[in-house]
Amino acid sequence: MSESDRKFNVAIAGATGAVGGAMLDVLARRNFPVKELRLLASERSVGKKIVYKGEEIAVRLLDKDAFSGIDIALFSAGASRSLEFAPAAAAAGAVVVDNSSAFRMDPEIPLVVPEVNCHAIARYRKRGIIANPNCSTIQMLVALKPIHDAVRIKRIVVSTYQAVSGSGAKAIEELKEQVAAYVRGDQPVNKVYPHRIAFNCLPQIDSFLENGYTKEEMKMVNETRKIFEDDLIGVTATTVRVPVIYGHSESINIETEKKITVAEVRNLMAAAPGVKLVDDPANLSYPMALDCAGKFETLVGRIREDESIANGLNLWVVSDNILKGAALNTVQIAEELIKSHL
Repeated sequence: MSESDRKFNVAIAGATGAVGGAMLDVLARRNFPVKELRLLASERSVGKKIVYKGEEIAVRLLDKDAFSGIDIALFSAGASRSLEFAPAAAAAGAVVVDNSSAFRMDPEIPLVVPEVNCHAIARYRKRGIIANPNCSTIQMLVALKPIHDAVRIKRIVVSTYQAVSGSGAKAIEELKEQVAAYVRGDQPVNKVYPHRIAFNCLPQIDSFLENGYTKEEMKMVNETRKIFEDDLIGVTATTVRVPVIYGHSESINIETEKKITVAEVRNLMAAAPGVKLVDDPANLSYPMALDCAGKFETLVGRIREDESIANGLNLWVVSDNILKGAALNTVQIAEELIKSHL
């Protein structure tokens, strides 16, 4: 059998969720060489039929015996289920690509963005697991990697404007219901978020820590250092939930060791893998959440010098948080696995 004819048995744990569904879509769109597709979820979803490439596949129970014969297991079932079932999948011989926070900071488990640190995938052999980073970290580092390689970034200050889909389907419904209630003149009800999200911005994503930052903010700090393999890089983040359904936006300010011009950064972005340069302010062209939904690329624009420091730059970065922030990055890791490691 030639290399191009090889096919793999793939399992999706959390197949009925938003990211699980997006994984199916990405596998199909990128024509991943699937031999058998095993869809796994909790007991309440067992027996549900999901269509993949015209074929109906029944959902099976996610348990420790579900991974026999599986080559690659894509997990998006939450951290607690990943902690329970990912080691069992690895023990059964599958390579796990996990989309939760369960293993990201484990020193024995690689944390991978293929455009940024593809070489780290090889470290999966120790535990049989590869971690997918936080969605907001992924798009930021896809944009910053070419600059970091060229002139080394000393410090990152990032503010995120994150879509409600990052909180799941119930958050999307809450936003829609609150907007409808507001238009009717009724009092919007909030259950998912601590405050109303419609026509509002919430400067809190995840719970607060003792240092005053949220877990989401510290994820961006710690994951950046691990992925860039640079513990000296300074990172500070403010993460904000905004009334947008799909697409995270980020205002990123960086300080570099060496001077780099706006023109040079634009050239780097134009050639960077996974990046689409959208930076024509004269024609009001810049990245927007409305434009990124359903797209694989990370959009970069509003590139300009920070005039308050010698080697400073500002960028505006937008990406589909369900695709590049989760499902696409996971499938890209699987593509690299079958290309170079399996």
